[in-house]
Amino acid sequence: MPTNTMKAIRLHEFGGPEVLRYDEVPIPEPKPGEVLVRVHAVGVNPPDWYLREGMRNVPPEMRPKLSLPAIPGTDVSGVVAAVAADVEGLSVGAEVFGLLRFPGLEGSAYAEYVTAPASDLARKPARIDHVQAAGVPMAGLTAWQFLIELGHDHPSPFQATRHRPMALNAETTVLINGAAGGVGHFALQLTKWKRARVIAVASGTHESFLRELGADEFIDYTKSRPEEVARNIDLVLDTVGGPTSSRFLRTLKRGGALYPVFFGDYNPAETAKLGVTTSGTQVRSNGPQLAELGRLLDAGTLRVAIDSIFPLADARRAHERAARGHIQGKIVLTVA
Repeated sequence: MPTNTMKAIRLHEFGGPEVLRYDEVPIPEPKPGEVLVRVHAVGVNPPDWYLREGMRNVPPEMRPKLSLPAIPGTDVSGVVAAVAADVEGLSVGAEVFGLLRFPGLEGSAYAEYVTAPASDLARKPARIDHVQAAGVPMAGLTAWQFLIELGHDHPSPFQATRHRPMALNAETTVLINGAAGGVGHFALQLTKWKRARVIAVASGTHESFLRELGADEFIDYTKSRPEEVARNIDLVLDTVGGPTSSRFLRTLKRGGALYPVFFGDYNPAETAKLGVTTSGTQVRSNGPQLAELGRLLDAGTLRVAIDSIFPLADARRAHERAARGHIQGKIVLTVA
């Protein structure tokens, strides 16, 4: 087992990408139920920059308690370096990937080593490398829990009722807004796996990529408003969500549903009049579901698109890339 220290990206203050510091810190030790992972790659996700900014986009009363210094990050792929005595099924040398401790903000993945609850991990698919595997956990599980199976009974902070994914089949038409991003490109592939018809919404630069993934129709939102051209949709997955998400309600047929990944405000009178519903959830760590995604990745049913790769020390540049938007797939940090 390694000793001494490791390199990690830490926040000592909240702010822009410039506050990400490359520090030397002690290597953590696994507690009961945990393993120590030698990190090979880390996925970059929106909660990483929400944390870096001090969770400014969350209402103060819902904001989790944040303490500094903090190591951001939740998505890892790597090799088990040590195992707590009570952990079964994982041993030193096993290649694993996972979404760590989410929806908490203590994943601490931007580091050379990280401790992880064994239940948050799955075996890395043999067909893909660590960079691709690190791009899967949060985005893939978000798509899975919204569209395929929720997989837990935790209440959502956004709604009183439990999210129940609509059954998808060859008779279902699904519109995916933000289809080229991390969640979007997995959602498109999972929807096609269920044989549904998919309308992908993104900027025109992503059209060939999305058609290659199986999109049946494409709407370039820079040229036309999807809410004005799409009609009779069974399900809209809005990976952008937020304040403008309600514009998609009018695209739905009666009995249809809108799933916003980032929740917005919806007028109950409007949804009742249209005969549609809105529903969402908050993605949670789930090793068994990640193993399901791993099987689809190993079979070639799913693939991971990588937008860009940066060394861990250049996490600032990765966050600057994220801020420019129009991401195709995932941004990943590599750890030497």
